[in-house]
Amino acid sequence: MNRNYDNINDFGQADRGKEDLPLVSVCMPAYNAGATIREAIASVLSQNVPLELIVVLDGTDEETQCVLEEHRGDSRVKVLRNASRMGAAGSRNIAVAHACAPYVAFLDADDLWAEGKLEKQLAVLEQSGRILCCTARELLLPDGSHTGRVIPVSRVIRYEDLLKTNSINCSSVLVHTQALKRFPMEHEDSHEDYITWLKILREFGPADGLNEPLLYYRLSSSGKSGTKLKSARMTFRVYRYMGFSFPKSVYCFLNYAVRGVGKYLGSHLHR
Repeated sequence: MNRNYDNINDFGQADRGKEDLPLVSVCMPAYNAGATIREAIASVLSQNVPLELIVVLDGTDEETQCVLEEHRGDSRVKVLRNASRMGAAGSRNIAVAHACAPYVAFLDADDLWAEGKLEKQLAVLEQSGRILCCTARELLLPDGSHTGRVIPVSRVIRYEDLLKTNSINCSSVLVHTQALKRFPMEHEDSHEDYITWLKILREFGPADGLNEPLLYYRLSSSGKSGTKLKSARMTFRVYRYMGFSFPKSVYCFLNYAVRGVGKYLGSHLHR
């Protein structure tokens, strides 16, 4: 993996003692994110837990570079640049490989966190002893305005439940670092994060769901999933990459499709 990117980090180089080590490594892939990344970074750095922010540039615009320059000298912010385009999954894996905290959180460069998100999730995981926690999310329009529409999560998310619908949004996740290093995101021709959550839950047991909209999730018309048909094909590939037989993959996909009807009813925007 290390041959595929160059570390251009000249942020955050100050020596830190053990007492200053982060509790959470926040991983943020960035591709032409100049219009939104400033708000995303601000929502991370306002969290009241010790953290590091690892931004992985996957081909970026000048505006993104300018925003990152504003954080030069902030020991919490680290910047990496891919030598060639690797996509969101590859960029997240690179960030995780550099994570030095016991927990990892993901945030896409066009999403935002609510105040206190990480602190609340850490408390949930400490109480339950589980490996992964996700949250509910409020949908934002592309211009960042609030829709008031919240996508909830169940208090406990089991592997069997996740097979039927992917209720774990990547930008809401807080997870033990070692679990991610064991199950990195793979297969970008599918929903690679969905595969990782399935593998983690299958191995380690249920996830916690914090049913509070601590993630503000920006809708987009130009995301990876594209059309509904393309997204459906990617979902079917998830089950095949999980090693399921063709009949079991069809069964899981039909369950997923039925439960997905109406999930974003009234919106023609996808991510």
